[in-house]
Amino acid sequence: MQIYDEPLIGKAAASDPLWEKLKEPQVIGPQHLTPEEWLAGARSVISYFLPFTENIRTSNRSKGLPSKEWLYGRYEGEMFNTALKSFIVGEIESSGGQAIAPTLDKRFEIVNHVSNWSERHAAFIAGLGTFSLNDSLITSTGAAGRFGSVIVGLEFEVEPRLYQKLDEYCTKCGECMDRCPPRAITEKGKDNESCSKFLDKMLKLNKPRYACGKCQTGVPCEYTNPKLI
Repeated sequence: MQIYDEPLIGKAAASDPLWEKLKEPQVIGPQHLTPEEWLAGARSVISYFLPFTENIRTSNRSKGLPSKEWLYGRYEGEMFNTALKSFIVGEIESSGGQAIAPTLDKRFEIVNHVSNWSERHAAFIAGLGTFSLNDSLITSTGAAGRFGSVIVGLEFEVEPRLYQKLDEYCTKCGECMDRCPPRAITEKGKDNESCSKFLDKMLKLNKPRYACGKCQTGVPCEYTNPKLI
């Protein structure tokens, strides 16, 4: 079964002031590194979104435990995502440029559910979409999928972001709250601790695979920007 549809690709300037904004405590925190801190001489950040195919998405629309297709899409799909990042880095380097994929670097770390590089925030800065009530990023092809990014020492043309607000594409419909198995989502946002504990349970049941994705499927933002419906 095919896992991904055609990707979305965005580009951000390494000098965009929003990178420094991510260091503020109320956003991510001072541990989040800027592109320049990851790669000296960084000029651009390539960000992409890999949307799950309809088969993967529809299999997970029922309530309850994640579908087998979604589990494979999340696990094997992320293996592909990792390989894709490495491929992009290799292509840039073979052309004489510098590149690094932060999440593949030995300096990448996650402490208390907070990482020092956020793929979703990179995608937001690169103009791919805005955040939802459940902390997913809603793109023009929805929220069900995986993100990746590579920092490069080459300068790419950057198109203006089509949004101003952090959550501009979210309608606050609340449907993701009802679909969340551990009830980790409220009007105030998502409780990462509850979400993480549920994923740990899924890992025990499906090791080495783990996933949920109920808040990304069976909702208006599954495969489109609901503000455009």
